Amino acid sequence: MRRPSVRERLPLWLQDRCAVRPRAVAAVGVVLLAAVGFAGQQYWSARPRAVTVPAVVAPGALPAAATAPAAAPVPGAAVGAGGVAARIVVDVSGKVRDPGVRRLPAGSRVEDALAAAGGVRPGTDTTGLNRARVLVDGEQVVVGAPAQPPPAGAAGGSIPGPGSGSGVGSGPGPLSLGTATVAQLDGLPGVGPVLAQHIVDFRTARGGFRSVEELRQVDGIGERRFADLRSLVRP
Repeated sequence: MRRPSVRERLPLWLQDRCAVRPRAVAAVGVVLLAAVGFAGQQYWSARPRAVTVPAVVAPGALPAAATAPAAAPVPGAAVGAGGVAARIVVDVSGKVRDPGVRRLPAGSRVEDALAAAGGVRPGTDTTGLNRARVLVDGEQVVVGAPAQPPPAGAAGGSIPGPGSGSGVGSGPGPLSLGTATVAQLDGLPGVGPVLAQHIVDFRTARGGFRSVEELRQVDGIGERRFADLRSLVRP
């Protein structure tokens, strides 16, 4: 004969309170499974992981870019210390929108200087201007004036001085006020470096000389000095 269990020995009201229903068992099982899953996920994320040690770079090692051969310099470009291309300074004057001194990369051309000065004014005749010529440091680009000879370094020659093709003394003709440099103007009789710079500044502000008579308007040139220079210069 089967012996009654402990639950069957309890009073009926107590058996009813202690009864375990299937729905309650299922709910408890779901909670336990969720707890076990969460604990497993925390354990997996907190496990020790191997760390890769970065490679040690030798003190004398150089990047590939530093050991690559240097690019060939641009023809006519000035090269500074260490083989690095330098910059050049040119004076853009005449009929451009924004005349003045411009600093350009070495190897730039006349077209680059014109673009840096805002471009040529509409209607300006640039037939005698070689836009493809490579610029050299210290030269002046005059727009709207008669064609000027290439400066020293561009054609392998030297800057003409007084009596050697600059228009002074035994040269082929008068010196052009529209293209002459400060050094060339300084070679004229009675004109020093300060007055030569005044002539260049006047030319830049006016966009060139239209006649030799405009030389009278330059600060520092009186009637006597103008009489000495009149036959030695042209617009």
